[in-house]
Amino acid sequence: MRLFNKSLALVLAMVSLSAGAQTGFPASPVKLVVPLTAGSGADTAGRILAQSLGKSWKQPVVIENRPGAGGLIGTSAVVNAEPNGYTLLLQSAGYASNTAIYSKLPYDPLKSLVEVAMIGVAPYVMVTAPDSPYKSVEDIVNAARAKPGDLTFASVGVGSSTHFAAEHFAQAAGVKMLHVPYKGGPEAIQDVMAGRAAFTMASLSTALGQIKGGKLRALGLASKARSDTAADIPTIAEQGFKDFDISLWFGLWAPAGTPAAVVQKLTADVARAMQDPELIAAYAKIGIQPKSMNAENFAAYVRDEMKKYQLIAREARIAAQ
Repeated sequence: MRLFNKSLALVLAMVSLSAGAQTGFPASPVKLVVPLTAGSGADTAGRILAQSLGKSWKQPVVIENRPGAGGLIGTSAVVNAEPNGYTLLLQSAGYASNTAIYSKLPYDPLKSLVEVAMIGVAPYVMVTAPDSPYKSVEDIVNAARAKPGDLTFASVGVGSSTHFAAEHFAQAAGVKMLHVPYKGGPEAIQDVMAGRAAFTMASLSTALGQIKGGKLRALGLASKARSDTAADIPTIAEQGFKDFDISLWFGLWAPAGTPAAVVQKLTADVARAMQDPELIAAYAKIGIQPKSMNAENFAAYVRDEMKKYQLIAREARIAAQ
């Protein structure tokens, strides 16, 4: 009987895959919900991916920004969408960091959505105003040590991945700083440029234009290795913080219950998009490294990231909301 059940399950799985292949997905426009503001790293990464997928699918891929509550509003909208592959979530590492800051989420981060694929990684970069007194990572550390708790850093919001990147640095440096949350990345960067916050840990994809334009001073990359896109920016690890490494990543999720055949096709199509020369070139211009990761490996990676952010939160004594 057990053998019969296993055989039946295999037959049904094969039928499901065959049916999925015959549907010609997608047969209509696909929506990518970005739960962050326009101009954020996830938004930019999503728009470039949308162009590549739209070209491949011969269907429009529409970006819908639904910011608010640290990404919970847009994420919840996808959780409640029809699980047919036509409404997807394109989110950053904030998906993992939210589990460390919210005591109760409006969805189950392990069950309400299914991972589709990782799409890219962008290092964080510590940036300050071009006329600020901070010309190196050491200057930031010295200022923080001189007046513990006074030096301000901006972030996309409480519990955001940019918040955790700065807290991770503070822990590595053994200093206390004052967190100033903003609605989104562009707003945080604007106040850093104006000198109202000492620095922010922005994604390179968000800040590269202002750095090249002289509107921001880059102090250090948070990745172990320098970026090919901005090879002149030293890493924080080079400046006395050996092995310091924390990066912003971007990925794609679908509502739980989305047919396995559709998820598999999405994963395969995203992997092909990562080989698109136009996408590779566009990502390189803004400091994003395309990174293809299948659904299973991406799911494991996300869970490891959740544990990492929860540890940072405990050490920083960030109270869950």
